[in-house]
Amino acid sequence: MASLLLAFNTQKRTPPPLSKGLLPRYNPSKPKSLSLLNKPFSPNSKTLKIKGSSVSSALTPQLYETLVNQEDERPLSEIWKEIQGCNDWEGLLDPMNSHLRKEIIRYGEFAQASYDSFDFDPHSKYCGSCKYRGAQFFEKLDMQGHVKYQISRYLYATSNINLPNFFQKSKLSRVWSTHANWMGYVAVTTNEEEIKRLGRRDIVVAWRGTVTYLEWIYDLKDILCVANFTNDPSIKIELGFYDLYTKKENSCKYCTFSAREQVLAEIKRLLDYYRGEEISITITGHSLGAALATLSAYDIAEMRLNYMDDGEYRTKIPITVYSFSGPRVGNLKFKERCDELGVKVLRVINVHDMVPNVPGMIANEKLQFQRYIEDNMSFPWSYAHVGVELALDHTHSPFLKPTKDLGCAHNLEAHLHLVDGYHGKGQRFCLATKRDIALVNKSCDFLRREYGVPPYWRQDENKGMVRNADGRWILPERPRADAHPADTAHHVEQVLKNIAGSSQMEAL
Repeated sequence: MASLLLAFNTQKRTPPPLSKGLLPRYNPSKPKSLSLLNKPFSPNSKTLKIKGSSVSSALTPQLYETLVNQEDERPLSEIWKEIQGCNDWEGLLDPMNSHLRKEIIRYGEFAQASYDSFDFDPHSKYCGSCKYRGAQFFEKLDMQGHVKYQISRYLYATSNINLPNFFQKSKLSRVWSTHANWMGYVAVTTNEEEIKRLGRRDIVVAWRGTVTYLEWIYDLKDILCVANFTNDPSIKIELGFYDLYTKKENSCKYCTFSAREQVLAEIKRLLDYYRGEEISITITGHSLGAALATLSAYDIAEMRLNYMDDGEYRTKIPITVYSFSGPRVGNLKFKERCDELGVKVLRVINVHDMVPNVPGMIANEKLQFQRYIEDNMSFPWSYAHVGVELALDHTHSPFLKPTKDLGCAHNLEAHLHLVDGYHGKGQRFCLATKRDIALVNKSCDFLRREYGVPPYWRQDENKGMVRNADGRWILPERPRADAHPADTAHHVEQVLKNIAGSSQMEAL
């Protein structure tokens, strides 16, 4: 596989030259034109509602220009099931529906939060953990539009598996955990106004991926293994993803339950707690986190956790995945089973990103005879993407510079920038919500220099060092995060009973 990736990496892509007249211009003599750049970004900020076009010429700075508005006037609460993919987003992507654009960005920000809160510093004894307590999570990240959700639990995975380039470990001898890495979180809407706006109570699962480098791709062996969540041995997933999701380490209090057991137990607990309400399950992730999002969505559906019995009625709770730059997860049978279970996946990709092309560079969903190969040749490296693809192209954004850095094409903030400017195939790139372009350079060097935004600008002030009462600089101790709620084992047991009961009903 490494040779295939090497060949892929050496392919040269020459982006089309940008006309100088179309380049968004920075004019220091007009401070008004910089108001959006200088204003701190808030995901909850109100967007300008435009009824017509303000494009007067090719010289208009595109940061502030707008196209003919196609605002969906219907309340989100009335059409949320469509936005969540009940009709596979038919008619919503081209042209891009205004509600869908905002929801894609919003869920992408949930995934981005798993990066911004993660301690990547190998010189910190907290490397591999989350920087913030759950109660302060969104406030610490200045995500004012997301504080209407409450973190219900953190997710961990054991690092004792064969993905060495993915996990972050401290170089110090005394560390918070020798086996665990923080992998993401589960959150739920608790604000009544937000529930009314959404039209339902939303449960979000956000999985952490890889923020800057792509070396973890080389760890993938393209080996398919049986997904032991069902009795069908033909459903297979990539071995590295399977191990990351299912392995546990009894000697570590954070990994006594696998990532799989943690997320299933929490979904079960929340669905029981909010029984009888209108609920959605939304799972998001970027890069390897997108693979875990797809895998856990399939698992929740396969375990029948999204079916709620309420007296005489049985309600099916929709499961939606917003996947950003995700690799393929399983074989064609896995893809078909996700479709059968009604798992809705919207895959947002950059066509210049390598990650969505692996694994399965030889045999994949684009191959006409893939089914024949899987059924008759037992080909062990056949993979298929799940869901609907939204393919974006970073060369269409006049804000981004040409680059050979594959990490830029893979960057999540860059994907959200492209979503904001996308209006449909063949339509001109124009920022719809005026999302701050400075966010693109948060963890990469992708913006044109004209904007004066330094690369890799996001970092903790003084790397987390503070002055104590004696005037000395120290790294303060962080409160110990709770490993697992006391009722985790109980809910895991309930999940197993749930699937056993469902299997018996099907047999009857």
